[in-house]
Amino acid sequence: MARRLSTTVLVFVMVLPGAAGQSPAVLLQIYLPREVTVQDGVLTLGQVSVVKGDPGLAATASKIGLGRLSVPGQKAVLDRPTILSRLASSGIEAQQVRLTGAETVTVRRHQKLLSAADFVAAGQTFLRQHPPGPGVSELLPTVKPKDLVLPGQPKDLQLTPRFVRSRVPGYVAVQVSVTADGQEVGAREIPFRVRYQSRRAVTVSEIPEGAVLTPENVKVETTVSDRPEATGWQPPYGLVAVRTLMTDTEIRREMVNAAPSSVVVRRNETVVIRVERPGLVVSAVGTALQEARAGEFVKVRNADSSRVIICKVNGDGTVEPMI
Repeated sequence: MARRLSTTVLVFVMVLPGAAGQSPAVLLQIYLPREVTVQDGVLTLGQVSVVKGDPGLAATASKIGLGRLSVPGQKAVLDRPTILSRLASSGIEAQQVRLTGAETVTVRRHQKLLSAADFVAAGQTFLRQHPPGPGVSELLPTVKPKDLVLPGQPKDLQLTPRFVRSRVPGYVAVQVSVTADGQEVGAREIPFRVRYQSRRAVTVSEIPEGAVLTPENVKVETTVSDRPEATGWQPPYGLVAVRTLMTDTEIRREMVNAAPSSVVVRRNETVVIRVERPGLVVSAVGTALQEARAGEFVKVRNADSSRVIICKVNGDGTVEPMI
């Protein structure tokens, strides 16, 4: 029987890098910070991240555009899928890139921010230096002004407040203008509600009509009001209630009146007629033809000439001719 010989052929297949079924080697490492501030409004990957790896590939990746910031105060938020998509558009596959760091990058332009608090503080300082009335206690802004964003960092930045007209009682408005390096770049108007420290008189007990106000039945309190204290305000001691005032009633002007003065000059009474001028004093005697109180006018017959003249009654009982 013929013997058959079999030959085994061994075939060696060399698997080369990049063949089907295997991933390309990582050629780029990109670190993403959480926040980045840039000078230019045009954003590139090199501005918002740290790119390392193959020099040629890293140079290409660093120049990839990621949009622009065109409005002051604008910010951009870039996530990993967006960055990988931009890389892929430039021929750099995701398998060639290793991303580390944050999941998203918040990008802001280098700028100067004047916040609402900055404008309010400038307005309040101005009003304290130039109070709209005596005894200012509180300055409450009624509108929150918008922030003002300035591109870059001005070397000379000034906030200049001034009064603007307000027709609402108890309120005052201030306009704060902003000048950057000699040029006006914006302004904000802030209305303030002004509260004043003032005094008021309050009854301690019930005061009947016609009774005189005294420290025993009236107390003086310090309070905060929408209006400044009246010029020359005095406690109402010595005044008379024109109606019954209940306990804890704030005393207003229409509730009281001056106590009537007693009669100083009586009818047919002899009075001294007195004229006093700088360097000159003249006096005579007369007879009052009617009764009168201090400050009132009375007819007086001059004892020497029998002439009837009109005189004003002084507090000391003398009368002064109305010449």
